[in-house]
Amino acid sequence: MGTSPALLLLLTLGFCEYGHGLSLEIKLRTPKDISQLRVGQRLELECHTDKESGAFWIHQDRRGNLHFIVFISSISRATFEGNQKTSTRFEARKERVFYYLAVKSFTPQDEGNYFCVMLYNQMLYFSPGQPALLPVTTTVAPTTHGPTPKSDTTEEPNLQTPDPERRMQEDLNFFCHIFIWVPLAGACLLLLAALVITIVLCQRTRRRRCRCKR
Repeated sequence: MGTSPALLLLLTLGFCEYGHGLSLEIKLRTPKDISQLRVGQRLELECHTDKESGAFWIHQDRRGNLHFIVFISSISRATFEGNQKTSTRFEARKERVFYYLAVKSFTPQDEGNYFCVMLYNQMLYFSPGQPALLPVTTTVAPTTHGPTPKSDTTEEPNLQTPDPERRMQEDLNFFCHIFIWVPLAGACLLLLAALVITIVLCQRTRRRRCRCKR
């Protein structure tokens, strides 16, 4: 190819069709279960067509941006981004009407949808997208252990740290008791003293009256 496949792709976007008139089908080769995809694993995709006019592989990342990966010609010549013949991340080949793309070592950067695209009769046909996503990691809740068996040694209740609110309430109750009972006790003492004085005075008055009668 004399021109860049990415440039050819952009020039023909105005003549796009989505899977009408041409059969493009993507199948997984490895892994067999896409939900078991792991970082560092090899991912191989197979695009089956009914024509031999060459095919593009395009990656749509998780943000929705399209990235050209490779163009595989009808004579099995692969041209990667930047007109490179090889890629450090991808491999591509053609066998009859099958176009293969392999992600050598899958990373989070490779997550998204993969499309097989074919230019035929000046029309650009897209296959249905093949999603390839890493499993979502879930945070495991800490395991709740059962009650620990009591040891033979009994803990002293005084060693436990008191609750601040409870301690404050106890202090308030203590001061309330002081303000209530101290005046009450004082009043009781005054009444008792007054009673003693009254009794003493009454006894003296009786003695005087008794002396006067004699």
